[in-house]
Amino acid sequence: MARPLTTAQKINGALRRVPAWPLYVLGALWAAFLFWQALTGRLGVEPINALEREYGDTALKLLVAGLAVTPLLRYTRVSLLKFRRAIGLLTFFFVLAHFLVWALLDVQSFGRVWADILKRPYVTVGMIAFLGLIPLALTSNNLSIRRLGRSWRRLHQLVYGIAILGAVHYIWLAKGFQIEPLVYLGLILGLLAARIRWARFFADRTVRA
Repeated sequence: MARPLTTAQKINGALRRVPAWPLYVLGALWAAFLFWQALTGRLGVEPINALEREYGDTALKLLVAGLAVTPLLRYTRVSLLKFRRAIGLLTFFFVLAHFLVWALLDVQSFGRVWADILKRPYVTVGMIAFLGLIPLALTSNNLSIRRLGRSWRRLHQLVYGIAILGAVHYIWLAKGFQIEPLVYLGLILGLLAARIRWARFFADRTVRA
């Protein structure tokens, strides 16, 4: 007699029938909707700053979602692995949109952009995170996986540090004490900690001792 399917198996069975491409469509529609809201004054009295924040906030949410894929699989057996590439590329897309709104619509000067990168720590940190995402986005394809081999996985582990930098960028950017940036940092650190196989970690430390 066959065993009944677990809840995770039922969810995974349903997810297998869901393609990843609608995520790209939804991401593009959301970006366009936010831009339209800014263009028509629906984002408040400072639409450019609001649009910049909305794109950055969306990027952080996607970054957290991408980091959650592996812990979700490990602890619940629910697999969202087929969606992880789309989540990662959308993360880069919204970070790029965040940067372009700041550079082209807000600052509007290459000299001022460069000056802000050098003088403002939160801009410096954000730029480092953005530049770190570029090679990850460029190698998020099957050809790069085959060509880079094991180096591909090591390269994409950069996302852990990038995620922390993104949260730090948000904390420094926020004016005064705000809970939301700290929540993002807590979520990111928690998800990174959840990726560690603690039993193996402590076993290795015991052997070394």
